[in-house]
Amino acid sequence: MKKSINHVYLIILISVLSSVAPMGVDTYLPSIPEIAKYFDVNIHKIELSLSIFLIGFAVGQIFGGPISDRYGRRIGSIVGLIGYAFFSFLIIFSSNIYELWVYRFLEAFFGGITVVNAAAAVRDRFKGQEAAKVFSLIGIVRSLAPLLAPIFGAAIIHFFPWEGIFIFLTIYALLVAFFVYKDLPESFTKTEQNIIESYKIVLSNFTALKAMFVLALSFGGFFIIISRTSFIYIEYFKISTDLFPLFFGINFIILMLMIKVNVNLLKKYKALDITKFALLFQIIVGIIFLLVHKNINLTFVVIIIASYMSMMAFIFGNCMAMALEHFSKNAGVASGVIGVLQFGLGAMISSIALNFEDSGFFVIAFSITIISIVNFLILKTYRA
Repeated sequence: MKKSINHVYLIILISVLSSVAPMGVDTYLPSIPEIAKYFDVNIHKIELSLSIFLIGFAVGQIFGGPISDRYGRRIGSIVGLIGYAFFSFLIIFSSNIYELWVYRFLEAFFGGITVVNAAAAVRDRFKGQEAAKVFSLIGIVRSLAPLLAPIFGAAIIHFFPWEGIFIFLTIYALLVAFFVYKDLPESFTKTEQNIIESYKIVLSNFTALKAMFVLALSFGGFFIIISRTSFIYIEYFKISTDLFPLFFGINFIILMLMIKVNVNLLKKYKALDITKFALLFQIIVGIIFLLVHKNINLTFVVIIIASYMSMMAFIFGNCMAMALEHFSKNAGVASGVIGVLQFGLGAMISSIALNFEDSGFFVIAFSITIISIVNFLILKTYRA
């Protein structure tokens, strides 16, 4: 096999490995109303399980980073995927909402152990602008997960009960584990630093932390929208479950196109400057949303959400590269810290937003506007 083909396959494999979170979340979205009926609870309690999933993902990455730096990207990935598959399968036996929450947390915990290895494997091989390009290319492939996952989820719900979602996730995790075991080459540089020392090195780098916080806060805004998509399209606008993937998928088609634009822009402009522009654009979109949220139709909601989410193409890959650039020997721990901040803050922010009783769009509009403003102010102080 040619080297270029190997390179493409490596990017695809790492992309699939890093897609554990979107697959775990987005396949689940079309089933939320049905699960709420099954357990006879308010739909907000099922939406809360998304935040619980994020918390579990964050905690898992605390442990996943040191495991990755000490034992390797390959071993860490396989351990995480097998645990993820096991608890995905256990979810189908949940007898009440609280058991569902516990199993979702543990499923996500092992997902967190898995996902840190993907970013660390990229940092092992690339740096600087090149790393930003690779993270963006991975973003294109990874964006297929949230694009296809709701389609899989809606198809499963159409023919099977909600438990079918988690059987699918079990099979998915085991298949990925097989290909990682078979094809992922090891790339880590073994470090003798203890866990506390590694975390100290990462957490004392304030320049890298700024990029991490922007990434985390942006993910919080992203997840507020993701968490509310079932409400927006199925509950508020009365879109059928079968059509839900179409409206949900529009965002990710545009996101994929913008990722390609980001790769091209990185040939001429710095990742920092591109990210600042994206945040400014998000601020404008958020303000427009605030001004029109009371009287807004389906078409304009789709445009607003797609415009906001498309800017993540310029934020996620660039900020990830800017953060990991500072760590050649602690990429696993650094990736874990990013994940903890990303999923921890994402869970916190989305939980706060979801706890406000809002039958419209004010909370979403207000949240994404404030997040974008704060992020822009943080990046104004960033010095590479």
